[in-house]
Amino acid sequence: MKKFSLLIPTKNRLEELKFTLSKIQDLLEDEQVHCILCDDGSSDGTDEYILKHHPTIEVIKNKQSKGIHFTRNRLLNSVKTPYALSLDDDAHFLTNDVLYIIESYFINNEKVGLISFRSFWNLKEPSSINSSQRIERTKSFGAVSFAIRMKSWKNIPDFPKWFVFYGEEDFAAYHLFKKGWEVHYLPQILVHHRVDIKSRKINKDYRLRLRRSLRSGWYIYFLFYPWKYIPKKIAYTLWMQLKLKVLKGDFKAFLAIFQAMGDVLINIPRLLKNSNRLTNKEFLEYKELPNTKLYWKPEEN
Repeated sequence: MKKFSLLIPTKNRLEELKFTLSKIQDLLEDEQVHCILCDDGSSDGTDEYILKHHPTIEVIKNKQSKGIHFTRNRLLNSVKTPYALSLDDDAHFLTNDVLYIIESYFINNEKVGLISFRSFWNLKEPSSINSSQRIERTKSFGAVSFAIRMKSWKNIPDFPKWFVFYGEEDFAAYHLFKKGWEVHYLPQILVHHRVDIKSRKINKDYRLRLRRSLRSGWYIYFLFYPWKYIPKKIAYTLWMQLKLKVLKGDFKAFLAIFQAMGDVLINIPRLLKNSNRLTNKEFLEYKELPNTKLYWKPEEN
């Protein structure tokens, strides 16, 4: 019986995917791993390539692009193993024996539903992989790569497809918290996310990314926060966006903010219908948890 399902979402990034698969060949060949790849409507021949060159990988394909949340749901709902290990198509592990580390941690920590990893965001590998960071429970996680106990996934709703992009991590983390599951940061495992963060600000999709990022954060407030905290949180995030972007001449950000506010208003009925609000006690407890660890940088000697 296999223990892990290795889940890879992808869309029109065949060259990145090829590199990732070459870097995780040991996982693909491991007898305890079943790899499932979901092709979100690619037009670059991704599914044909996988079927020809990696016949052991199970390929599922969305005929039309459905978005990352739909794709992650489809992958996770296809899992038949006790644990799932999710990895984006532009990332790979720099740590050996990741399966042993993950399984041991889940076995020794029964309340942990999800494990997040140390993640280095850069086109080049880090100059050092050593870190003095410690294991800790955190508010949420990064979706670039994570491991989840399938028992905990079956306790919570699917990622919300209507978010489209961003926000799935916090959505899952709040639901896990409400169900008594914990999210832990395990820096022993290092992931290389091969992206250039700085270039995103000059990419054509900058405004769209900002719009989706802002609205997903506001969606989360309406879904999970006690009512009395929502106005203050929205006002603060709105002011910070204006202060740090718009007032410094970033007028693309102004349009993104305006559109994000419109998205929230349109989705008010959905937000009210799907809300799972924390009690005041739960909110204060959650607030005391350490912040999510999204970006790691090599430490200077």
